[in-house]
Amino acid sequence: MRLQYNAPVILTFALTACAIHLVTTFVFPPFTRNFFAASGYFDFRSVLDYFRLFSHVLGHGSFSHLLGNMTYILLLGPILEERYGGGPMLVMILITALCTSLLNALLFSTGLVGASGIVFMFIILASIVNMKAGTIPITFILVSLIYVGGEVRDIMRVDNISQMAHIVGGACGALFGFILARRPNAPSGSF
Repeated sequence: MRLQYNAPVILTFALTACAIHLVTTFVFPPFTRNFFAASGYFDFRSVLDYFRLFSHVLGHGSFSHLLGNMTYILLLGPILEERYGGGPMLVMILITALCTSLLNALLFSTGLVGASGIVFMFIILASIVNMKAGTIPITFILVSLIYVGGEVRDIMRVDNISQMAHIVGGACGALFGFILARRPNAPSGSF
């Protein structure tokens, strides 16, 4: 038996997030804050702020934060990558990261760090992975009510958790799922 790098985009994402957390924890504590966290404002003149629009999904505030996100990403990601292909998965991750960071900068003055928006995108996308054109799966409705509905309920709670990122990630997952379901004859790996 040999090891197989079966989901290159998902595994690379997870390993990169873990490496960033290790560097932050053991080598350079401001690493995540400086490069892998979106601030509550956006400086159009800063190249680093453009990078952070996407990179914030790789940074995490604690080991438990990283572990929670990577559990879902490693559970759902390979299934989704096998279904949709690595290229489309990377595009979906980047679009979700951009949407969450832009909305956070426009609506809030708080920072944003972590892959929770990506996790919610994966959860919703997985609930409609086998959707047929012209139908809405009951699993999609139930998962949306449980996960996204819970975030809407908790939106006013003061807890250092970005429910907005979760809701936006779920909305992106639904959008991607419905767009991809409308293309029944598209080969796997095409967007």
